[in-house]
Order: sequence, then structure tokens, then C-alpha cells
Amino acid sequence: MKTCRRFATIRQEFEREIGFLSAHSERHAGRPAAKSSAKHALSAKQQMAKALSRHVGRCPECG
Repeated sequence: MKTCRRFATIRQEFEREIGFLSAHSERHAGRPAAKSSAKHALSAKQQMAKALSRHVGRCPECG
């Protein structure tokens, strides 16, 4: 599947955020902050999937 530059940018931003949240969760394992970060990372993954599928549906270059 060929994608445009905007698709890559959206994906990169979400993956960076997910990486930060996952790393925070691992550093603070066993604390309430870790659980919260893990939940936010899961939510960010779902948001990324929605944003990318919405982009593919609307972008003439990707879709």
C-alpha cells in the first residue's frame, strides 16, 4: 500500500507518543502512574488506528 507523507507524519507522531507512554509505564511499574500510562498508550493506539483509517478514506493519494 502506497501512502503519502501526511500518513507517515500522523503515524510517526502517534508512535512517538505511544513510545513515551509505554516507557513511562515500564519505568514506574507497580505504581498508579504506570497503570495510567499503560491505559493512555492503549487509547493512543486506538486513536491512531482511527486517524489513519480516516486519513486513508479521505486522501486521494492514499486511498
